[in-house]
Amino acid sequence: KWIECSKNKMKDFPARFFKCVKTALPKAGKTSLWLLKIILPVSLFVRLLQYYGVIAFLAEYLNPVFSIIGLPGETAIIFITSIFLPLYATIAVMTSLAITLREATILTLMCLVAHNLLVECAVTKKTGSSFAGMFTLRIGMAFVIAFFLNTVMPQSDEMFGVISQPETYSGLAQLFTSWISTSTVLIVTIVSIVTALMIIQRLLDEYKLIGVLSRPLAPLMKFFGLPKDSPFLWIVGNVVGLAYGGAVMIDMVEEGKLSLADSNVVNYHLAISHSLLEDTILFAALGINLWWIMGTRLLFAFIVVWSYRLIHHFNKRKQITITV
Repeated sequence: KWIECSKNKMKDFPARFFKCVKTALPKAGKTSLWLLKIILPVSLFVRLLQYYGVIAFLAEYLNPVFSIIGLPGETAIIFITSIFLPLYATIAVMTSLAITLREATILTLMCLVAHNLLVECAVTKKTGSSFAGMFTLRIGMAFVIAFFLNTVMPQSDEMFGVISQPETYSGLAQLFTSWISTSTVLIVTIVSIVTALMIIQRLLDEYKLIGVLSRPLAPLMKFFGLPKDSPFLWIVGNVVGLAYGGAVMIDMVEEGKLSLADSNVVNYHLAISHSLLEDTILFAALGINLWWIMGTRLLFAFIVVWSYRLIHHFNKRKQITITV
């Protein structure tokens, strides 16, 4: 009977697959367009800020702050770059400076927590979190984590390898040409990833597999203080990142499969620890210790979520007491 059932399911697969594709494509197109409407103007705006020296100008004012967390003043430009741009731009700047491996590790964790904020905070706003709240949280936690690492990491003079130079432009025409070239690749990437994720989500729904994936991860979600419906989102957020994972979360919220309150809690975790697979591999390849990356992000994601839950609990009790 089991074999017979399996054969029937395999016969039905093409029809069910195309049904999932048909329902996924409109959502994928809508979400991709929404992401691109944010990402493309922001990326052009930041390139212009870099070109006119605004980012370098802002970095000078952060020099005294960075000395407190054990970093040379010139590294402020790396953090400023990360706030506005994806990590690849940050790496280009980081690898052009002569810094120690210890300093590079601290900077890596800061940038992993606070990179691409304008885009990613816009995504989390769509799923129940405050834009200003998430922006402030991620900037603040970047410095908290840097202070923690500067306290616990052993001193070392080992140098971080210099492997590339940041992108420079001879004029505005070259800047726009570069932006159009990278934007074309970005458009194809975003549409492909978002569409694939939407189809996968609907296939998992169609074959009732989300519950199968969720059950083994339930104890881990409970440990991190996350809702019971969050394992699939946690997997997506840590494999493909917050922007793409947010596309799935937006879809689930709009379809009523996830409440805004629950997605907000997940956002607190993913604000600190997202794209754990790609980001870790990327920086480990540059020589940053992967245990510092993963351990620090998961530790502070745990602290942030449980702190949020604790504050929310006491505020709720306070409101009940005032009402009574």
